[in-house]
Amino acid sequence: MRPRIALVDYGAGNLRSVAKALERSEMEPVVTSDPSVVRDADGVLLPGVGAFRNAVEALEKAGLADAIRNVTDHGRPYLGICFGLQLLFDEGEEHGITTGLGRLAGRVTRFPEKDVDGSPLLIPHIGWNEVRFEGDHPMLASLPASEVYYFVHSYRPEPTDDDIIVGRTDYGGSFAAAVARDNIFAVQFHPEKSQAAGRRLLDAYRRWLEASR
Repeated sequence: MRPRIALVDYGAGNLRSVAKALERSEMEPVVTSDPSVVRDADGVLLPGVGAFRNAVEALEKAGLADAIRNVTDHGRPYLGICFGLQLLFDEGEEHGITTGLGRLAGRVTRFPEKDVDGSPLLIPHIGWNEVRFEGDHPMLASLPASEVYYFVHSYRPEPTDDDIIVGRTDYGGSFAAAVARDNIFAVQFHPEKSQAAGRRLLDAYRRWLEASR
């Protein structure tokens, strides 16, 4: 049987393209705003776009925030994409400090106005960047040491503990493009927009799910 993935719908996000990408990687996506479906799925994927504060409020109001906390605390594989990475952290600074889901220590901050060489930095960061992977998380076992992925974002994670960083890229300096801890794996880029490289990452997620059953 194909792994059943709860694709969390909190009212913002590119759900259709993510669902199609999951299907191409031989998974069964279930778009849902039902916390019980999230808790019972083989795996959980949180995508999303928008503002940090609005996303947290929508997740809390729907009961989805507690469902995600339950999943990340009890062992089933969680994949975060873009906002699905950022919301895991303690807080974000967009439109004032907002408390996140608190699964990873750190803060989500806006890119600096200037690059490391002092030149103006274009924000949002839009386009293709190389991600260099490191560490021994199960997701990395079938991925190359580096891949080029598509990014669209104005904010980036700043983990308190560098040990959770499993992928780095460069824009306004080096930053965490992928983080992982136990049953959590999350990326700042968009696999569903990253062509063959994105397919390889989602295939790796399916293999991780199958090995976790």
